Amino acid sequence: MINKTDILEAYKFRHACKLFDTNKKVSDDDMNFILKTGVLSPSSFGFEPWHFVVVQDPELRNKLKESAWGATAKLDTASHFVLGLTMRAPLTKYDSSYIKEFMRDIQELPENVIEQKGSMYEAFQKSDFDLSDDRKLFDWASKQCYIPLANMMTSAAMIGIDSCPIEGFNQSISEKILKEDLGIDTNLYGLSYMVAFGYRVNEPREKTRRTLENVVTFI
Repeated sequence: MINKTDILEAYKFRHACKLFDTNKKVSDDDMNFILKTGVLSPSSFGFEPWHFVVVQDPELRNKLKESAWGATAKLDTASHFVLGLTMRAPLTKYDSSYIKEFMRDIQELPENVIEQKGSMYEAFQKSDFDLSDDRKLFDWASKQCYIPLANMMTSAAMIGIDSCPIEGFNQSISEKILKEDLGIDTNLYGLSYMVAFGYRVNEPREKTRRTLENVVTFI
């Protein structure tokens, strides 16, 4: 088992790194490890409504700066730059072919279980969470996509690699770039966040947080 003190130290080490050392690169082995922790993340019903695009091409990074005002320095200096994409309603709606094929081919469920789980998923969307329109469904799926974001940043910190999550971008313009330059079908996928990985140039100030007593209530 991993020592609890070491885990907490990794959480203290992690910060939103604003500037990365361009002379240091994350190894392929370490980056694959980080991405695997994203892939292994949990999601509602286990449907994994995400896709990650690792942008290493300098020209594309430079183009993304036009719409990603919060990522300019990161796009210039990060070792690896990842786009977190979330599936849209045509893939995540209860009656989509993706959901049915996922249960059959990925989760390897028997047909009777597929029918039962599909009915539960339909009821969840229609009544439990009221995911009655495409925007609500995308926002719900996007919440799932943030779970691997957190896991990737934490796993990176545990091996001494810095990161920075980014929401400072114009979503529609960025997605236009994804469609035109990467050939991504933006009717099926939307951009939820960006995240940069690399090695810090400057040490951050000491982390500030509310106390456990302020945040947690035991009843």
